[in-house]
Amino acid sequence: MWDPGGDWGYTARERAMVGRRYRSAVPPEIAEQPLVVDSDVLAHAEDASAAMARFDAAGPGEYGVLTAILLRSESASSSQIEQLTASARAVAEAGVTGAGSTNARVVAANVKAMEAALELADRLDAQAIGLMQAALLEDHDPEMVGWRDEPVWIGGAASTPLDADFVAPHHTRIEAGVRDLVAFMRRTDLPVLAQAAIAHAQFETLHPFADGNGRTGRALVHAFLRHKELTRSVTIPISGGLLADKERYIAALTAYRQGRVEPIVRVFADAALHAVRNGTLLAEELRALVDTWRTRLTVRSDSAVWRLLDQLPAHPVLDARTAARLLGVDEKNVHRHLRALVSADVLVASNHHQGRTILFRAPEVLAALDRYAEYAGRRQR
Repeated sequence: MWDPGGDWGYTARERAMVGRRYRSAVPPEIAEQPLVVDSDVLAHAEDASAAMARFDAAGPGEYGVLTAILLRSESASSSQIEQLTASARAVAEAGVTGAGSTNARVVAANVKAMEAALELADRLDAQAIGLMQAALLEDHDPEMVGWRDEPVWIGGAASTPLDADFVAPHHTRIEAGVRDLVAFMRRTDLPVLAQAAIAHAQFETLHPFADGNGRTGRALVHAFLRHKELTRSVTIPISGGLLADKERYIAALTAYRQGRVEPIVRVFADAALHAVRNGTLLAEELRALVDTWRTRLTVRSDSAVWRLLDQLPAHPVLDARTAARLLGVDEKNVHRHLRALVSADVLVASNHHQGRTILFRAPEVLAALDRYAEYAGRRQR
């Protein structure tokens, strides 16, 4: 029965909804359910898994600082699915300063949630899932942190659940639902990528939080892939592939709620292959960019500038403190290295936050990341 409480309702129609009954989902228990998926869909998912494993195996050795770049890209694409967008520069500056536009700070917070997810990969339980959502929201929306105790729904008029496209399970079902999901994720008898896709769809069906379900659910995917060791070092930006055909992703979640698992497994396999292709192209572009930078520098071969140069793709915006931390030197000794990079047109210095902070940015990296974000979100045929 719809009872929002208090003096609710701006329109006569909304007020008329109070006291009327509505239906909410009753999630299936999947912990011990057999996985029944068409063999061609499973074969496609296994092909995608093999591509992911090869890309990840190249990891730190082949792609170096791409690890941090891809994590940030995954966070940005996941946020964009929720219609939260910001430029690479805005997100990077927000990550360094904690200031900036609301969207930039929200996307930067999603980077924190992704990092928390990976750190918690060895203990996939209800508490870990809660900590992922807390990392996402604690800075800019702390009152929304924690399991919900109210109805949530998707679509419809938005103000009531009565005509919604989907009403999540009653909050009293969350504890048992999450416990069942955790048990499902701990199974060892299922193909990993298919298991990840189904776990994600089940999480989104539970919708256990009042806010942040989509971003937390996609962060959970990466914690799961790391937990199962399909990925060991690189965060493959699957959300970029989901974003490339967002309508199909949403349709697959709807199909899952209607009892069909093949669509969400296929969507995840396609998204993973999309992510590997785009990640490879980004790695090649950044590697070529660093090589170009090297031709511009005229410093001693043992200068710390070279080490800082290699870090710039992962830290395209930084201040002196960050640069000193990356080099392991005192902050007062890092300014000459930064000046050398400015002189070589690798970095640009600018005042930030009313002139109280000097930030250094690598415009060519930021431009490459913006191009990557645009391309990653395009549908490929």
